[in-house]
Amino acid sequence: MKTSFIEPDFGNLKSEVLVVGVPEHPENVEGWKTFADSFSPRLMDWIKAGDVKSDFKKISKMPALEARGYERVIFIGVGASKKLTEDRLRQAFAALGKELKASKASSVAVWTAPFTNDELACEDVVFAAAEGIGMGSYQFAGYKTDSNEKEVTLDAVTFLTTADEDELKAAFEVGSTYANAVNEARTLVNTPPNILTATKMAEYAKGLAEKYDFEIEVLGKKEMEELGMGAILAVNKGSIEEPRLIVLKYAGTEQWEDVVGLVGKGVTYDTGGYSLKPREGMVGMKGDMGGAAAVLGAMHIIGELRPAKNVIAVIGATDNMISGEAFKPDDVITSLSGKTIEVLNTDAEGRLVLADAVTYAKQSGANYLIDVATLTGGVIVALGNDKTGALTNDEAFFEEFMQASLETGEFVWRLPLTENDKKRIRKSDVADLNNSPGRDGHMIFGGGFVGEFAEDTPWIHLDIAGTSDASAAHDLGPKGATGVMVRTLATIVERMADTDTAS
Repeated sequence: MKTSFIEPDFGNLKSEVLVVGVPEHPENVEGWKTFADSFSPRLMDWIKAGDVKSDFKKISKMPALEARGYERVIFIGVGASKKLTEDRLRQAFAALGKELKASKASSVAVWTAPFTNDELACEDVVFAAAEGIGMGSYQFAGYKTDSNEKEVTLDAVTFLTTADEDELKAAFEVGSTYANAVNEARTLVNTPPNILTATKMAEYAKGLAEKYDFEIEVLGKKEMEELGMGAILAVNKGSIEEPRLIVLKYAGTEQWEDVVGLVGKGVTYDTGGYSLKPREGMVGMKGDMGGAAAVLGAMHIIGELRPAKNVIAVIGATDNMISGEAFKPDDVITSLSGKTIEVLNTDAEGRLVLADAVTYAKQSGANYLIDVATLTGGVIVALGNDKTGALTNDEAFFEEFMQASLETGEFVWRLPLTENDKKRIRKSDVADLNNSPGRDGHMIFGGGFVGEFAEDTPWIHLDIAGTSDASAAHDLGPKGATGVMVRTLATIVERMADTDTAS
């Protein structure tokens, strides 16, 4: 996408669409009178009458009333300028992205001044515009055969501003990188399970490795058997598709130390196994690899931005099917860590996949662990569909993570993990652990089970079962996969790199 930065000269602007923010008091915006006089002296009357709205995210469209270098204006409500935050900016520009997609605009100019306040500089506006427009305009191409219409894409963005061009270019590139990574993760989750198998996911990861010079290791079934990865292999037993353990290493410093491990659940389809899901519960299970998509999306950002922090990404990829070979309730399996597990529920398979993946990350040098998974329906019962649930064993690490979450606007809520919870996970007459202590506290038991393999390593568990998919269009995108946690995972790595540099 071509990006340019020019001074606000509305008479000489060349763009299909001009975007103007409308705060509650637009007359306080520097340069507003100049714009209003060039567009129409009646503009303020239209705003006062409500024909052009200042309500937050409300869009009003008008054609250029006289021959101009732009064909039409999209006014977008900002509301009270003092209440404008980075998160609200992101939402406003995502709404704009949806409108630009619907109107098939190929070029847009954004006047930055109406979107700034005492806390938000032009650089923040450009970053939010790149991120918000990119995420808001996302659409999964799908596989329909009845449309021959060529898609019109946004090819050029111009920012009308007097701020430093070099800083603004950098802000736009970073915002675009974040948006593109989120959208790639969305596409992975939206892809049907007969197309996105464990093998195909590994091929996607190889493409990332080649593009960003990551070290990559892909373990197949034979290698897993040799290592003793009994947990992920048990989940895979019912499938004709071989499993894959995908490992990406990014060396951000000269020494392989102080490594952040990002671990993703990559269950490409989950029937529940012999603890079979009902028909209505099975539709949508192509998205049970949302954690893997989040990790891959974060690695996309890390590869582009190159933070000075070592990162290992480990993804356990398989499906969970039924056959004469499939694992069963009452089975006892031995994980890579050596811990034995009594299987009480074959639909509690994600935690088994994560158990071996977390262990492998630790064995590969991870000093910090964040696992991400569409793990339990219990997190939806507890927190709804708009909140990611979290567990941790390290207060300082979690506090740093929460700062990253606040920065990206991705809501995370921590649940407790008590000694009594751990006792129930460890309660078995025949093994070290059981994989399903009960329906009560389901999210805590699911994540707490993974924590048994993290042990004393600083660890955060993220359950995105509610937040990885949207049943309807939302602030930052359309119905379907959301790409949740991509931005926060990348941001925590960047923050940790900045902390290391500062110290």
